[in-house]
Order: sequence, then structure tokens, then C-alpha cells
Amino acid sequence: MPTLPYADVLAPILAGVHVLIWVTLLANIVYLRRKRTRASINQAPFVSILIPARNEEENLKRLLPSLLKQTYEAFEVVVVDDGSTDGTWDVLQRADDDRLRAVRGDGPPPGWLGKPHACYVAASHANGDRYLFLDADTELRDEQALQRIVERQSALPDDTVATGLPRLRGAAQVLVSLVPNAILTGLPWPLVRILRMKSLGALNGQCWMVGADRYHTYEPHVAVKDKVLEDVEIGRYFKGEGFTPALLDVRDEITVYMYRSFGDAWRGFRKNAYLILGGSPASFVALYVFFLSTFVLSPFVHPGLLISIVLLKGTTDRLTRFSPLYALIAPISYLLGSALQLDSAISHWSGRVSWKGRQVGDARAKEPAPQS
Repeated sequence: MPTLPYADVLAPILAGVHVLIWVTLLANIVYLRRKRTRASINQAPFVSILIPARNEEENLKRLLPSLLKQTYEAFEVVVVDDGSTDGTWDVLQRADDDRLRAVRGDGPPPGWLGKPHACYVAASHANGDRYLFLDADTELRDEQALQRIVERQSALPDDTVATGLPRLRGAAQVLVSLVPNAILTGLPWPLVRILRMKSLGALNGQCWMVGADRYHTYEPHVAVKDKVLEDVEIGRYFKGEGFTPALLDVRDEITVYMYRSFGDAWRGFRKNAYLILGGSPASFVALYVFFLSTFVLSPFVHPGLLISIVLLKGTTDRLTRFSPLYALIAPISYLLGSALQLDSAISHWSGRVSWKGRQVGDARAKEPAPQS
């Protein structure tokens, strides 16, 4: 394998970076295992399961039956149809169950993006003691899943906002498998409670849970109403208010079917990747160079770093139950990830980011104001 110029200088630096990533990953694995404690519940809290849905006809056909068959008795499901153009509303109307409340919307008002607004509307129709926010492409894996989720959340300290690491599936697993890899290697979850930095706060918007009183006191979706990366921003917002995000291992409770095709996955990740890398030109360049050096170019500095990359990816893939094949082609995944990050940055800079027929981010800001 050819080596890069100055490899002798770069090799120890990149080796040190890899050591820190390994320490983060191993610490997070221990953290997740310690968070598997479940509390016995004397009086079951009433749970509102809140779901934003835009053009989710097929996903809801899978999600709703998995919710409505739960053995946990004290729950309701509120689904907000966020101006769908497919058969989402018809699916909701055909679901004959008193525990399901369907709310029909026609899109976000000025100043809001679709998902934060739909979640906020769902919460305004909820009656529960606790709110479980789920994306429409999720599925509860068995009939006791909600019971276990509530028991796990109940075991956390009171000043905690719970989020989850679900089992991820999708058509583009070469890209999708990078998501848990980033969650487990990019954020040292044991330090989230110890350190006060808001930047260490984050939620996974696919699944998170908070008390109803806390939600309505702080109204997190109002605070992030125009944010594309609303889940990360909500985690930081709550951390700034003194509440600690906690990551739970919910692979046995929740599966997320993220995308139906490689093209959908690329467009979906393009919406977020630039923002994950800071959302400004300076932060993007710094973090992009870090990612490119650490995961794409490092094998050309020293072959031992190629082994590290494959084992890092293999460890997170095994933990999140992806095929071992994706570890063997880890360099391809990271190369695609770097290309996606660059495409995301260019798309944001040029104002052409869209998702499900709507412009988002900077593109949204460039839309002409409505005429009065």
C-alpha cells in the first residue's frame, strides 16, 4: 500500500487519535451495559407515544400494529400527519383503535420546520404523564417492548432525559451502519453527566422520552423550531437547563427502517451531515479534515491503522447487529461518508437542501416571503 508524504510524522498522531476513539468506544459499551437496569413500577405511568408523519404510508402500516399490540396498558398513540401527499391519512383513518388519535396538519407555519412543529402539535394533543417520541419508520420488536422501555426510563435519575440506541436497518446499510458507529465513537456518553459543556448533550430523534411536565415547562420543540438537526439541539438545550441526556440500549425493543433506497439514504443524510460537522464553514473544514485523516487517509499512513479502522467498525457493527461484511468494507463506508459530508456542505452552502418535497435549512431561508 502506498504511503502519504510525512507518514513518519503523521503516524504517531493518528495512532493517538485512534487510541482515544477506542477508549471512547469501550467506555460507551460499558456505559450501555450499566444502563440496562429496569425499575419495578407500582403504578404504571400513562405514556403518550408521539409520532410525526410526512409521507409515511408504508412505514405506518408496520409501526401502528406493533404499537397497538403492546401488553403495557396505560398508553395512547398520537400521530400528526404533517401535510402528507401519499396515503398516510388513509392508513390512520383505517386504524380502528380508541388508543390512536390522528391529527391532520397542512405543514409548518412560518419560522418552523416540519418535524419540530409536528412533534409540538402531537404534544399539545397528548394526555400522558410521559412522552415517548418515535419516528414513523420505527417498529417495536415485541409485545413487551414498551413495558421494558418504561421500566428502563424509570430506573434513570430524575434529572435525566432518555434517548435510545435502536437496531437500525435500511436499504443502504453501507451508509446506515455509520450512524451507530458515530454515536458510539464520537460522543463519550459517560462524560455527559460529569462535564457541563452543552456540546456534549444530544438526543437520537428516532426515539426519546421525557416527562410531560418537563416537556411543557421547557417546550424544547419551540426552542429548536427552525433547526434541521433538532434532536441534537434538544439534547443540548436540555443539558443547558440542567437535565442530562442518557443513552439506553434499546436494540431489543426498537428497530428503525431508515431508508428504502441508496438514493433516499444519500438525500436524507445530506440534510444532516454538514450540520453534524458544526454547521459553519470553519467548523466543517476542521472536522472534515479530522474525519478524512482519521478514517479515510490513515491506512495510507500506516497499515496498522487500516486494522484499527476495520476493528472499530466491526465492533460497532457487531454491537448493533449489522452483517460482518460491512466491517470488511469499512474503508468504502468511510470513503462514502466523506463524499456525503462534502456533498452536504456544498448543498447547504448553495441553498439546495430539500427533504420530502420541502426545502430546509439555508434553502428554506431563501424562499420568498408569502404575500399578504
